[in-house]
Amino acid sequence: MNNPFAIVTGASTGIGFELASIAAENGYDLLVVADEDLIEAAAQDFRRHGVAVDTLQADLSTLQGVDALFAAAGGRCVDVLCANAGRGLGHGFLEQDVADWRRVIDTNITGTLYLLQGVLNDMVARNDGKVLITGSIAGFIPGSFQAVYNGTKAFVDSFADALRDEIRQAKGVTITTLMPGPVETEFFDRAHMLDTSVGAADNKSDPADVARNGWSAMMKGDAHIVSGWKNKIQAALAHVSPAAILAERHRKMAEPGTAEKDGDSA
Repeated sequence: MNNPFAIVTGASTGIGFELASIAAENGYDLLVVADEDLIEAAAQDFRRHGVAVDTLQADLSTLQGVDALFAAAGGRCVDVLCANAGRGLGHGFLEQDVADWRRVIDTNITGTLYLLQGVLNDMVARNDGKVLITGSIAGFIPGSFQAVYNGTKAFVDSFADALRDEIRQAKGVTITTLMPGPVETEFFDRAHMLDTSVGAADNKSDPADVARNGWSAMMKGDAHIVSGWKNKIQAALAHVSPAAILAERHRKMAEPGTAEKDGDSA
């Protein structure tokens, strides 16, 4: 119990898996959480670094799932929280089932905020701790055919900025927002976007590179990190481009069927 302790959500695959791997390499005991039983296999990889790893399979779109996470942490002091769990959803909003878009909102926003509030209260009280929140450059862009997901990431990006200012008196606590672009993970399959230009593109970022960028920025206490130079350019352009132009460009990437019509990806 002398090792520092990190919690990583969405840790079974993708960016979350890579973040947990980095934490283990750096000597952090882990609580890794995902909504699939693959988390048990992932934990075996993390344990190879000689750290203690606890696993939890839980649905973090629910308050009960986040409460299960708190219970699994057992009151242990959390040195690092990587709030990485997220869910995407493609296709037009009017075609989406209410249950599906509600789960995106409840995972990306409600569950994330409930987790942050629970962990940050203790961090601020002791004036020590680091948080990495996985946002996205999608939060800068009106997401035609991915409207709910992009909207949740806009909320997360904005919320993190506000929260960082609210707790600025706790100098020992840092909140870093990791903002990647498209990443080569299961995200697009799970979001039913493999028939889109962005889903089919072969130039997505490597999740290991994204995780290393995020971890490094968190350790330095940076407020934000846009991972990848192409994404940095796109983020900068998003701040000066009209919303209608951004939405039209996103349509070309995310509209169903564009994988066959347009190989462009941003």
